[in-house]
Amino acid sequence: MSTCATVSRSLGEPISGTAATARTWLLVEQPGPWGARALTSSHLDPELGRALEAAAKGTGVRIALIRRPGRHADCRTPAVRRLYAAHTVPGGTWVRSATTDDPRRLLDLDFAALGRGDHRTFDTALQGGPHTGAPLALVCTNGKRDRCCALLGRPLAAELAASGVEGVWEVTHLGGHRFSPTLLVLPYGYAYGRAEAHGVKEVLHAVQEGRIVVDGCRGSSAWERPGQAAELAVRRAVREYAADVLSVVRTEDSVRAAGAAPRWEVTVAHTDGRCWRVLVAQGASEPPRPESCGTSVLGAPARMDVVAVRELTPAALAS
Repeated sequence: MSTCATVSRSLGEPISGTAATARTWLLVEQPGPWGARALTSSHLDPELGRALEAAAKGTGVRIALIRRPGRHADCRTPAVRRLYAAHTVPGGTWVRSATTDDPRRLLDLDFAALGRGDHRTFDTALQGGPHTGAPLALVCTNGKRDRCCALLGRPLAAELAASGVEGVWEVTHLGGHRFSPTLLVLPYGYAYGRAEAHGVKEVLHAVQEGRIVVDGCRGSSAWERPGQAAELAVRRAVREYAADVLSVVRTEDSVRAAGAAPRWEVTVAHTDGRCWRVLVAQGASEPPRPESCGTSVLGAPARMDVVAVRELTPAALAS
């Protein structure tokens, strides 16, 4: 059976620079079925879902629903829900957890503060505290968004859970259906595509050691797409795999001819003082292919092509 994921894989579409963007993730446990727009089409009160969408808009916070892997009982009102908040910007990464029997308390959160990396509102409004368990492995399984997420994501989540991997949750939407199974790993916020169980276990083992696996990585959700591609390119170029040491400090439009595709000059900085200038160009994936199983329209998805990686000298940094 041909799906958007099988076509993308067969065409060798690159996945670097395709992660969803969010400085902070807010994850809300909601068992039962999910619709295409899960916050307003699940057994979460749709009025609450609309209010949460409005509260998070423009703050850098992305809200997603989560549930345990396995069969999904049609449970409308779980007694207690697990909540997580995670900030992904290097130098300030954290994961907080809480439980609540009243999801309306989420409206007491200061979403702007959460987006800036201030978790005090999460702690005070929800009696939250540091997440002390295993890294969170969030596998997209929302078949109502795209059938690939159910066909490929749900078996992956089930296999991971059955093999004893801790911290595995199903999640509503991570973008990039055609890269299914897709995965987001917290605390560092790196997304992965075309994931397999053995590779996920390697990723989670590395995270526990404070390292990032770049194979199959779509990028860090802390950055916009050009920054995601640039940061991964620097990691590969200098073989730097430690988490929390690289930051995208500047992204500027590059001079280009009128009508040409967008190009960016991205500056990536290391905590040890080194910096790199990365030239990223937006390309179009050819030939046309379905970007989702939910549409019959063929498209040429934008891709982030790294043209050059150059380490900056002290003189260049001073200019």
